[in-house]
Amino acid sequence: MLPQERPPQAPADLNRIHPAIWPRTSTRTDGALTVGGVDVRDLARDFGTPLYVLDEDDVRSRMRDYAEAFAGSDVHYAGKAFLCKEIVRWLQDEGLGLDVASGGELAVALSVGFPPERITVHGNNKSVAELSRALEAGVGHVVVDSFEEIARLGYLAERMGRRPKVMIRVTTGVEAHTHEFIATAHDDQKFGLSLGQGTAAEAVRRVLALPQLELVGLHSHIGSQIVDTGGFEVAARRLAKLLVEIKDEHGVVLPELDLGGGYGIAYVEGDEAPDIKELADGLREIVTKVCVDAGLPVPRLTVEPGRTIVGPGGITLYEVGTVKDVEGLRTYVSVDGGMSDNVRTALYGAEYTTVLASRESDAPPMLSRLVGKHCESGDIVVRDCYYPADLAPGDLVAVSSTGAYCRSLANNYNYLPKPAVVAVSGGKARVIVRGETEDDLLRGQL
Repeated sequence: MLPQERPPQAPADLNRIHPAIWPRTSTRTDGALTVGGVDVRDLARDFGTPLYVLDEDDVRSRMRDYAEAFAGSDVHYAGKAFLCKEIVRWLQDEGLGLDVASGGELAVALSVGFPPERITVHGNNKSVAELSRALEAGVGHVVVDSFEEIARLGYLAERMGRRPKVMIRVTTGVEAHTHEFIATAHDDQKFGLSLGQGTAAEAVRRVLALPQLELVGLHSHIGSQIVDTGGFEVAARRLAKLLVEIKDEHGVVLPELDLGGGYGIAYVEGDEAPDIKELADGLREIVTKVCVDAGLPVPRLTVEPGRTIVGPGGITLYEVGTVKDVEGLRTYVSVDGGMSDNVRTALYGAEYTTVLASRESDAPPMLSRLVGKHCESGDIVVRDCYYPADLAPGDLVAVSSTGAYCRSLANNYNYLPKPAVVAVSGGKARVIVRGETEDDLLRGQL
C-alpha cells in the first residue's frame, strides 16, 4: 500500500446489513442474505452470477414516497438510471412521469403503452429521427439544448402539424460539489444554454419566434449525487431572474420550472442521503420564495429523480473465483463479473459496500479489494473493503446500491455477456431483463 493511502477502518460487524445502504427488505436468514424474501443462494442457483437483483417493494415504495412528497408537482423518473419495460409498468402503476434521453429509451416506454403525455424528452444531440418519433407519439415536453435543435424541432413540428411543449435547458453556472464527470451546470460542458453568456436568453427569443413551438418553462440540472438543497436554491434564483427578464422583454410568464434531479443516495456507511419529504418541502419553499421575491407567480415544479428511486433497491451478486493475498498490502478477491457490469468505480471512483452474502462468518476482517475478471488493472468493483478471512472460492458476495447506472452502463468488454436483472418480491423472483448469451454476442457479426 502506498504511504499516502490510508485503509478504511474495518466494520465492527462484517455480517451486518446496514438498513441505510441495502434494500428495504434485506435481512439475513440462516446466515445468508435475503432480499424480497428470496435467499441469494437460490438466486445464484436459479439464475447464475453475476446477477442484478432488484427489490420491487423497495423501488415501488420510493416511487410512492416521491409521489406523496411532491403532491401538486410533477415527478418524472430519470430513465437513464435504469430502464426496462417492467420499470415503466411500475411507473405507470404508481402515477409517475418519465424522462427519456434517447430514441431507444422512448421506444421502451412506448412499447408498453406508457402515456406519452407523461414523457419528457432530453438529450444534447437529438436526431431528426428521435425528434420525429417524439412528435409523432405526442410526448409531453421536449427540453431543447441548442440553437440547432430549436430550428430542427421547429421545422419538424411545422411539417408534421404538431405544436410541442418546449422547455429550455439552462446552464446556470452553479458549481455542484460532485465528481467532474457528473457536474452539469457549469459553462464548460456539453449540456444546456448558458445563462451567463446570454445564450439561454437568445434561445428564448428563438423559440418564441416559432409559432409551431409552445415555450412553457425552463429546465436546470446541476449534477448528480447531490445531498443538500443549497445548489438548487442558487440555481432557482438565477432561473427566476431569467423568468423576470423574459416577462419584461416578451410579456410572457412561463408556467413551469424543472429543477432536474441528481439527489444522492448512501453507498457506504456515513454517506448522507436526503429525506424525500424534507427535500420536497425545501425545493417548494425555495421556488416559492424566489418567485415571490421576483414578483412572479409560482410556476408548477417538476423534479427528475432517478438514482434515489432505483439505486438503493438494487444489488449485484457475484461468485468468488480466486482469493489472492498480496503480502503486506491486501487480499484481491476476484469475481465472475467486474467493469462490464459495474464500470462506475473505474469511470469516476464510485464507492460501494460489499458483504459475504452466502453465509455468516466469525473470522477476523481481511482488508480486501473486490476486482473483476477483465484484462484491466483498473477493473475494480470495490476499492477498499473487508471480508472475513475465511472467504473462499465458491462463496457469494453482494454489492449494495447498484440499482442505478450499473445495468444502464453495462458493456461487453472481453465479450462478457450482460447479466440478467431479476425482480424479487414476496419470496418470489422473476427475470425482468434476460441475461445475454454467447449467441447474443455473436449475433450481427458477419
